Amino acid sequence: MHVLTVSPETLFRALSDSTRLRIVHLLVMTEEEICLCELVDALREPQYNLSRHLKVLRQAGLLTSRKQGRWVYHRLTRHPDYLQQLYALVHALPDGERTYRTDLRHFKNRMALREEGRCKVGVVSGRASS
Repeated sequence: MHVLTVSPETLFRALSDSTRLRIVHLLVMTEEEICLCELVDALREPQYNLSRHLKVLRQAGLLTSRKQGRWVYHRLTRHPDYLQQLYALVHALPDGERTYRTDLRHFKNRMALREEGRCKVGVVSGRASS
């Protein structure tokens, strides 16, 4: 298995943004893989913005991505082993403004739209609000 090594500064810089931290927190809490459109609906952020954040997280070695059909699925990287400790810390973060709890609720609602365990509908939050 090829393990991407990044500096601690790169790793923590990737987590220093609140949106990227929300993405990682959501993935830590659910242990799911998620496509961009599901992330858009869960976090209620623009697709272009989340795409940029996913790229930063991939470059920092925190995410892996795989393409399946028209969707690209993202999941947390499990190696090197120190990432497990980092994810445990993210899992334990306080949720004073209930942002993480809201993200998780939106995510669970969005995941209910999957068919055979896969995204099939694209972004729906824009259509739901109109």
